[in-house]
Amino acid sequence: MRIREIETTPYEDQRPGTSGLRKRVATFAQPRYLENFIQSVLDVLPERDGATLVLGGDGRYHNDHAIQVVLKMAAANGVGRVLVGRGGLLSTPATSCLIRRHSADGGIVLSASHNPGGPHGDFGVKVNGPNGGPAPERLTEAIYARSRAITSYRIAEAQDVALDRTGEARLGKMAIEVVDPVAEYAALMERLFDFDAIAGLLRSTSFRMRFDAMHAVTGPYALEILERRLGAPPGTVVNGTPLPDFGGEAPDPNRVHARALVAHLYGPQAPDFGAACDGDGDRNMILGRCFFVSPSDSVALLAANAHLVPGYRAGLAGVARSMPTSRALDRVAERLGIRCYETPTGWKHFGNLLDAGLITLCGEESFGTGSSHLREKDGLWAVLFWLNLLAARCEPVAQIVRAHWRTFGRHYYSRHDYEGVEPQAARRLTEDLRARLGDLRGARFGEDVVREADDFSYTDPVDHTTASGQGIRLFLADGARVVYRLSGTGTEGATLRVYLERFEPEPSRQDADAQEALADLARLADEIAGIRARLGREAPSVVT
Repeated sequence: MRIREIETTPYEDQRPGTSGLRKRVATFAQPRYLENFIQSVLDVLPERDGATLVLGGDGRYHNDHAIQVVLKMAAANGVGRVLVGRGGLLSTPATSCLIRRHSADGGIVLSASHNPGGPHGDFGVKVNGPNGGPAPERLTEAIYARSRAITSYRIAEAQDVALDRTGEARLGKMAIEVVDPVAEYAALMERLFDFDAIAGLLRSTSFRMRFDAMHAVTGPYALEILERRLGAPPGTVVNGTPLPDFGGEAPDPNRVHARALVAHLYGPQAPDFGAACDGDGDRNMILGRCFFVSPSDSVALLAANAHLVPGYRAGLAGVARSMPTSRALDRVAERLGIRCYETPTGWKHFGNLLDAGLITLCGEESFGTGSSHLREKDGLWAVLFWLNLLAARCEPVAQIVRAHWRTFGRHYYSRHDYEGVEPQAARRLTEDLRARLGDLRGARFGEDVVREADDFSYTDPVDHTTASGQGIRLFLADGARVVYRLSGTGTEGATLRVYLERFEPEPSRQDADAQEALADLARLADEIAGIRARLGREAPSVVT
């Protein structure tokens, strides 16, 4: 095997975001672009020579080419062993599972998560650490610094590696193990959940469900676990074949992009339970018959009912949520007598808490939920958790959620996304809000009074690192909350996210439509920030 060292020049836009480097396919297809980034990753790995890495992707367009590039560059840079998913496929949770089970030194996930695929869509590269979680900021910043100074990259001249069947191969001195992408992940799920109880539910003639894999990576996982192992009727899993363009849709499990599933659950022949996962399998949406479960409520419900699930009967050490997520989880933690941590957005912030044993369950409002079983959010795990609860409680989804509200109160909650806005205008809007924080404290807007206003910052209780500028929070005198935050997961323009939350303790007022209950708060959020005037948008792009 011949190793070539090829001269290159840096690209200036390779700083990873909260979930890796995401760009348009056309950007990654530029000469040396992918190679520069992968070399930068390999250059800063603490243990590169002889290292074991896990590699896979969500099957999106450009995955086939990129995975061969990564393999050839890993071989040229002294990596000792790579575990790669058959067909180049691995969900993000399964990657974390394999890293942890095989004590690997890290992993590379080729995905842009819930972003659209296809030749005109998005591509991405995410790096995971030896704990199985997203690379911490110190490592992503080191990758970015290296990408700005890179002068050459190393790659092996070799034939593409066959990935269509499991088995072992070699690329020079590097061992390559093509693994079943589902097997070890499915075995972990079987240890956590009561598969006998779930199988009884799914095989019952009185219960029906539909799982929408959105033509993304969880299709093979759902088919194996739900239909083959648990005995759900054939056809329970729809859109189960991964496609490079995800069937022309964004693989984002929300009520906008999974509208066919939502329509089915609200239709005349609606099943009892519905769920969907995103492009790389780490997000989930949960539905009952004519009922949507908000992600914030979902993580709170899982925590409140964890004692019903075998893997969590020993109790919860603590819980955590991202700052923009509703405070429903906080109320459950208070009742259970455990700590609830509030972290910045980005799953990597949960990693230290999980590694230190401070928390067992965690979640975020952007359809992500997870636990100490992995160091990534896990979409299919959340679906199985819900199925375990349904089997144990023998109640429909809506009844379980409403009972939770009567016990803990309801947090009316919504996120309004303004996507693809002009970046400079979005930055000015948030910068102006930040500059007005002092004036906003105590300010009155009609009958609403801003009790407190701040820019969220976080000090990690484990390693004491700090993160500032994580989102502007307004707390109203009546307990309501508005949060403004610029998102880093898009690839075109900027995305302003506005989060709205209002607590309702009175059961007789807990059954309103969330958007109606929050309409006044949405108008106030726009009035304070001047969203329509400054961004030229009459309405959000997506409301969840």
